[in-house]
Amino acid sequence: MTNWINGKTALVTAAGQGIGRATALAFAAAGARVFATDINEATLAEIEGESGVETRKLDVLSDDDVKAVVGEIGHVDVLFNGAGFVHGGSILEMKDEDFDFAVDLNVRSMIRTIRAVLPSMLEHDGGAIINMSSVASSIKGVPNRFAYGTTKAAVVGLTKAVAADYVAQNIRCNAICPGTVESPSLQERMRAQGDYEKARAAFIARQPMGRLGEAEEIADLAVYLANATYTSGQACAIDGGWTI
Repeated sequence: MTNWINGKTALVTAAGQGIGRATALAFAAAGARVFATDINEATLAEIEGESGVETRKLDVLSDDDVKAVVGEIGHVDVLFNGAGFVHGGSILEMKDEDFDFAVDLNVRSMIRTIRAVLPSMLEHDGGAIINMSSVASSIKGVPNRFAYGTTKAAVVGLTKAVAADYVAQNIRCNAICPGTVESPSLQERMRAQGDYEKARAAFIARQPMGRLGEAEEIADLAVYLANATYTSGQACAIDGGWTI
């Protein structure tokens, strides 16, 4: 495959840790100039100075902040939308404010960033947009993930809508749909259940491969999608066989 991303400019949100960080580093290793962004400047500082990586504080919940950072960066060839949050609970357990926050962070943040970078992509005859969804979405129903599954299903719809609108203008928009992946946020969720070892064993038990995914494995798929110039509108499951 041609390394299309080599020499291109990439913007990565939620790059302070986990999948976002792994993707920022993978894009840089593939030859891109990467702007790694996050609201958490302390975690961003851990990758400051990596070859090919520049960092910027970015609050994806703020229209003004998104516009300002993209305005400073200039043209973006590859957008990786990694910001999101996993809410627990069923529809009866969910508070309305939790759902509002899930929509804002998991969906509207992507709308903000896509709106900010898309005009320049169109002027430059193309670009790649990669949105983080989940297999817990329109792909698979997962217990106690009502707000999360609903909003991640919306990401799949958003992805396909953008892809359909701009496919003839060389804009590629795809979604990555991971299963359970090792990350700091997953560690927090397992500890919050009170019995860490029991929670971890339960997460692993539902994976047919008998292990959790690694952030670097998801980043490899992101690099592939950045380079996959004949692929658009796809929801790409990467879940250790969970949805077989």
